[in-house]
Amino acid sequence: MEGEIEFIASGNVTSPRGFHAGATYAGIKRKASDVLDLGILFSEASCVATALFTTNRIKAAPVVLSQQCLQSGRALAVVVNSGCANAFTGEQGLADAAEMAELAAKNIGVSPEDVLVASTGVIGQQLPMELIKAGIKQVVLAVDGGRKLARAMMTTDTVPKQTAVAVRVGDSEFTIGGVAKGSGMIHPNLATLLCFLTTDAAVDIDFLKFALLKAADVSFNMVSIDGDTSPNDMMLIMANGLAGNKPISQGSRQADAFQQALDQLCIYLAKCVARDGEGATKLIEVTVSGAPSAAEARLAARAVVSSPLVKAAIHGGDPNWGRIMAAVGGSGVEVVESKIDLHIGNICLVKAGCPLFFDKKELVRVLRSSEVPINLRLNLGTATATAWGCDLSEKYVTINSRYIT
Repeated sequence: MEGEIEFIASGNVTSPRGFHAGATYAGIKRKASDVLDLGILFSEASCVATALFTTNRIKAAPVVLSQQCLQSGRALAVVVNSGCANAFTGEQGLADAAEMAELAAKNIGVSPEDVLVASTGVIGQQLPMELIKAGIKQVVLAVDGGRKLARAMMTTDTVPKQTAVAVRVGDSEFTIGGVAKGSGMIHPNLATLLCFLTTDAAVDIDFLKFALLKAADVSFNMVSIDGDTSPNDMMLIMANGLAGNKPISQGSRQADAFQQALDQLCIYLAKCVARDGEGATKLIEVTVSGAPSAAEARLAARAVVSSPLVKAAIHGGDPNWGRIMAAVGGSGVEVVESKIDLHIGNICLVKAGCPLFFDKKELVRVLRSSEVPINLRLNLGTATATAWGCDLSEKYVTINSRYIT
């Protein structure tokens, strides 16, 4: 790759030139210390924009509206709320989403057609529009507002998820920033995820679509918390061109650097989502190598990280590695038992299909670490994939048995 990529200390979604954000507490969520629940992200220059949306057959009103708006391939802003998903809310929900866009557009002085809408929270409840009307008027946009926006997007998240990277290719420099929310209802194909990505690079729309899909496939589409998905998922990227570079297109000098930077940023955010899974105490990273194809490597890795039995065993530090084998065997990928190698951490448990003697206390120590790496080699090809998840704890059940009570 030609170019340099460097993560920016305290970087966030407004790190790229020309992006501003702000947030407020409108009263949509229960009041708590320092809580925010309504925010706006805005670019001072028109953006080339594209997004990926939920694969759930039930699509929330803001998803429907934003899909329509992005048919133009351009956007200037996105308004987002937490605490209410505006999903399964019928015609009133669509009208409310449109009104959110109009209110935000008026506040920042742009056309409603240039404003996207995103919501996250409880399904089946109407938006409290009087609160939103008052709240949007309170939002003050600032260059350093990205951190407030990250907090305003949170539902059961315990920490905001944000970062940015600086990229240098030859004489040109550009920045990519990102913010995400997600903690529960997380499973491959975005899941309950909102992710807004920004860049001051000039990017051709066709390449931007390609780059976003590729980045999603190696990051958020490889995360599983609990096997459920949502009607509200949205992964948006906006490119305003204020870096002054020649537009990046497929095969251009800057394309590889842009893609690698976007991949790295999205993987960082995806791991933040997995680490902050509802009730989680550990990050699980599953790498499957030696698969016959990339598709099979991805399927196998996701099967292991999604297994409730694997997740429960890791939560308890139980060295029951047979659950990993059962998950792979049930995934549908091609396996030959006599060729499989398995490592947890640096401990080899299976070599060429043969279980090995291991120090149980040492394996328990690895399983009780804050990060648990699992490496599975199928030895049937050259393809590799990595997936991320978390352990399954009693707290997960508590959180989801009292979500609206």
